[in-house]
Amino acid sequence: MFYTGIDLHKHSSYLTTVDSSGNIIKQADIKNVYHNFVQYFSDLGNDNITTVESTMTWYWLNDLLTSLNIPLVLAHAKYVKAIAYAKVKTDKVDSHTLAQLLRMDYIPSAHKISNHNRTLRDALRARIKIVQRHTSVTNSMQLLLAKYNLSSPYQLEEIPRYQYEQLSEVESLLKEQMLDLEKQLYPFLIPNEDIQRLLWIPGIGKMNAFTILLEVDDINRFEDVKNFFSYCRLTPSARNSAGKSKQRSSKDGNKYLKVVFSDAAVHACHYYPPIRKYHNSKLRKKNKSVAKTIIAKEIARIVYYVLKNKSDFNNTFKGHQLELKSFQ
Repeated sequence: MFYTGIDLHKHSSYLTTVDSSGNIIKQADIKNVYHNFVQYFSDLGNDNITTVESTMTWYWLNDLLTSLNIPLVLAHAKYVKAIAYAKVKTDKVDSHTLAQLLRMDYIPSAHKISNHNRTLRDALRARIKIVQRHTSVTNSMQLLLAKYNLSSPYQLEEIPRYQYEQLSEVESLLKEQMLDLEKQLYPFLIPNEDIQRLLWIPGIGKMNAFTILLEVDDINRFEDVKNFFSYCRLTPSARNSAGKSKQRSSKDGNKYLKVVFSDAAVHACHYYPPIRKYHNSKLRKKNKSVAKTIIAKEIARIVYYVLKNKSDFNNTFKGHQLELKSFQ
């Protein structure tokens, strides 16, 4: 068996292949062109396995190697750095380190999203960036009026009014793009049975359901609900030193799912009295952020079992029947 570490860059890659004893068999710095990879691996025979760090550009390499029947292990970039810290860091050293870690089965693997879902997930993430830009522009519009203590842009003087009109044009364009992108996703996601199940869960609307389905990809990759909480950044990290323990928000996991479940918690507290009552009981003992996270975890728990068991939500929360009711 041969083990190949690939240090992937935008235009080129450095490859190092070792054998079962760790001896270097082959090394090359090649351009990211299909036939270069075909030529590199053709000399090694069929017994190959490869690894690359989970950078933003691994899709095409995975597809290429799959077409060559060469397995690719996607390495978690952060954890690889923690295992293989080196003072001397070059493409050659990095690819060799990856190859040796792969040979020893020390690669901390990252999840490879399915080919079908990755296109939809990236489109949804693009929409999120548009939403963020839209929010930024609308905030700028409101700030411009606040600077002059005015309620209408028509009250602005010539230059500030022109600035406001420009912002308004950008806001309209971003809103149109946001809605158009949503419509592109509907035919692929709305008919999905898991989406229909998610929509019955408190606080989860269409876009949140889309995000959950695509970011999770396969619920069975989580051994239990605690692993799922951790991936959703709903489990605080802890630092213990000198007999003192400090907890803080975890930066490991999926930031998109953290946002989705936090948003769902806010909506669930607003519309469902039993959830609001449970939240308020926690609020008396915890701070506002912790209380919201507790509700987010409970919603994540429901999502986990609904997806895991392919079952409909039973419309109960902590043993209480839920009834949709807005809180003013």
